[in-house]
Amino acid sequence: MIWPLPTTLTGRSATLVPLAPDHATPLADAVREGELWKLWYTSVPSPERMAGEIARRLGLQEAGSMLPFTVLDAAGVPSGMTTYMNIDAANRRVEIGSTWLGARVQRGPVNTECKRMLLGHAFEALDCIAVEFRTHRLNTQSRRAIERLGAQLDGILRCHSRMPDGTLRDTAVYSITAAEWPTVRTHLDWQLAKPR
Repeated sequence: MIWPLPTTLTGRSATLVPLAPDHATPLADAVREGELWKLWYTSVPSPERMAGEIARRLGLQEAGSMLPFTVLDAAGVPSGMTTYMNIDAANRRVEIGSTWLGARVQRGPVNTECKRMLLGHAFEALDCIAVEFRTHRLNTQSRRAIERLGAQLDGILRCHSRMPDGTLRDTAVYSITAAEWPTVRTHLDWQLAKPR
């Protein structure tokens, strides 16, 4: 049995819908905002590779190791991607990752609200015991965003993987446990309620 099943999660500033092949063109437009694929310390598909990346993620979904979403902004325009990945159904653990957002929705409520929806679904609907976040040790923007969520640094996996340019990636691993979720939820709800 596949766990977790595709679902739609709806918030005020964003909606997460199951990733689909027909999202390729608007997602290619979104990734052009800021030329995100040129960041050396992360792996974001270029506009030309968007359809292939969608196919890759949907293949991983069929294999049971990923549940990919398209991020829709408040107007319903595809603005990025995110996933549950490294799914461990036996232990009820997921990682939230492979996330990117177009420049126009960065530094606003969209990322925080998406993480709030994914965390809420993981802990409250899927009964997860923990949710992980991983990023390149040198991706300071991503690390700050993960820490603002309330995740704790578990450690650094040194020389963890090879980047597309051949450099070695040290991976910073963070997590939120089920016991921590009520406090983290209160914190995220407070962040989202603050005037922008």
